[in-house]
Parts: sequence; structure tokens; C-alpha cells
Amino acid sequence: MKTRIEWLFIFLIAGCIISGCSPKAKYERRLKQELASGVRYDSLFMGLYFGMPEKDFYIHCWQLNKKGIIRQNESNTKVRYELKDELKYPASMEFYPKFNNGKIIEMPVMFVYSGWAPWNKNLSSDNLQLDVLKWYEKTYGGGFIEVKHPVRGSAYVKVNGNRRITIFKQDELRVWAVFTDLLVKKSWNDSPPAPDINPADTTKDLKK
Repeated sequence: MKTRIEWLFIFLIAGCIISGCSPKAKYERRLKQELASGVRYDSLFMGLYFGMPEKDFYIHCWQLNKKGIIRQNESNTKVRYELKDELKYPASMEFYPKFNNGKIIEMPVMFVYSGWAPWNKNLSSDNLQLDVLKWYEKTYGGGFIEVKHPVRGSAYVKVNGNRRITIFKQDELRVWAVFTDLLVKKSWNDSPPAPDINPADTTKDLKK
């Protein structure tokens, strides 16, 4: 009886250790640590940042457009930037922020390889996702955690203070990187709907 109880205890301890080392547990642990740090990381890209007033966003984008750095996408619903040297192959990124109380609190960014075709596996979203991840590790630092999502498959998440970056695939063509200010309550009370897709929080249904 004693031996059986000892083995049961060992299995329980092993189970706790395995669970504690799972990607989901690692992410949740990192999330608590970063939110408790009190440090803010508001920088996004191209001079954009969390808390940026909506009016300033439009003025800033107008100035970038005037310089020929960005333009509107084909449907005139998002900002489009052509990536020439940032990734392994030429690509484009399109973005439009979500506002709350007139300030940026989330920035969904969609990536597409310019020469994508169903038969060109080198330009698939699998490779694009890893390409974006490599670029973001150089730009925002390492520490991305690979997690499994029941719908999105492999996703990569990084949390620095209030800023979370999540990289995941939509389909064979598109990859999303979503910047979220975790310290702002999401009510989206003055945000227009996302033009093509509303990237759900991929961290809600992570596999253990």
C-alpha cells in the first residue's frame, strides 16, 4: 500500500511539473510577471504608439503618405506598406488601429507575400509566419513563446509590460501580428469594424 501511494504521489508531482512547463502555463506566468512589473511599452512602429490620439494618427499617416512611405490599400480601408528588405521575400503589411476613447489601444497588422500563389510553397503563410517572427525578434527582442491554438495552429506570443504581440496565421496566404495594450479595458466604443477580419484573441483558447 505504501509503495502504491508513493508511486501515485510521484505521478501527481510529475503531472504538475509537466503542466507547469506547458506553453500555456509559461505564457500565463509571463503575463502575470510583466503586468506586475508596472513597466509600459507603448511603441509600435513607424512612430505609432499606444495612446496615440486618433487625430494624430491620421495626421501622422498623411505625412508618411506625402513622403511616399505608405499608401491606402485597394479597398481604402487600411494603411499599406511595402516590405522590400525586412523579410526574406518582398511582402506587404496592412494595418488600421482599434481606438478606445479616441486613442490607439490595439493594432492588427496583416502580412502577405507579394508573389504568393497556391503552388508556391516558399511563399506560404507557414514560411511567412516564421519570417515575420524572425524580423520581430530583431525589432522587439527575443522571448516569443510558441503556443498551440485549436484553430490557428502554432502562434507566437511575446509580452513586455503592457504590450502583447501575437503572431498567427489566418489561412495559406495571410499572417497577422496583433499588438495589444493589456492595461486598457476593451470596449471598442468608438472603433469601426475591422475591414477584412477581426483577429480574435488567440491566447484565450490555447491548448495546454
